[in-house]
Amino acid sequence: MNILISGMGLIGGSLCKALKKYTEHKVIGYDINSDVEKLALSENSIDQIFNGDYSNIDIIIICMYPEICEKYFYSIISKIEKYTLVTDVCGIKGEMSERLHQSAISHGVEYIPIHPMAGKEVGGYSNSSADLYIRANMVITPFEDSDRKKTEILSKISENIGFRKIVITTPQEHDTMIAYTSQLAHIVSSAYVKSPSLDKECGFSGGSFQDMTRIATMNEDMWTSLFMQNRKNLESELSILIENLEKYRETLQNNDSEEMKRLIKEGTNLKLENLKKRIGEPN
Repeated sequence: MNILISGMGLIGGSLCKALKKYTEHKVIGYDINSDVEKLALSENSIDQIFNGDYSNIDIIIICMYPEICEKYFYSIISKIEKYTLVTDVCGIKGEMSERLHQSAISHGVEYIPIHPMAGKEVGGYSNSSADLYIRANMVITPFEDSDRKKTEILSKISENIGFRKIVITTPQEHDTMIAYTSQLAHIVSSAYVKSPSLDKECGFSGGSFQDMTRIATMNEDMWTSLFMQNRKNLESELSILIENLEKYRETLQNNDSEEMKRLIKEGTNLKLENLKKRIGEPN
């Protein structure tokens, strides 16, 4: 197939490289930065730079920030052939995906959102990798009226470039879960580094500190957009977290060792149960 990757940053650039390395599909690249396009072509990360002709494109994968993705989608939807499958890799689905879905229907085009659960602390094409998706998870969010065969195509491509587990769910369920598994973790990391103790951590920190702070250096434009578009789900998860943190603080204030043991044991048991569910999953 002819696959157009629109936006060749970390995620889009890695998709280009992975498709070139692990599949026989023709990869066409588009980026607002022409230098990125030329570099990708010179590195054989793409087969050609997009020339503006959508007539022979089988799949379009939009790899842009949510607001930019939506604007780009509307700008190209009338130019796309009826058989073309359009998807985006945005970390938020919900209302935006529904708007794009309705627009696609009105133009007779198939639109099925996806979300590759992979990334790095740094972005941009220069940090992209053909192996970014090896053993990562892919979430595909078709609608009730989506073409099942098109969903299967996306699943197969995901398998081919290394994704270990592919989850098929609704856009709404995606947003509910992503608030907990991704967005909450980024907010916690951002808040954690705001302690005055950060200035003195050198020489005192180890793996725990690195794990907690790794994602604090996030792109503020992209993550603000993701947070705000999923604010109801994220606020709910934050409330649960704050309630749980208050229990630990109260236990310290009360000098209650037994209650602290119970809280820690409770968390340990929950995590162990979570790990048991993962037994038998692909490595």
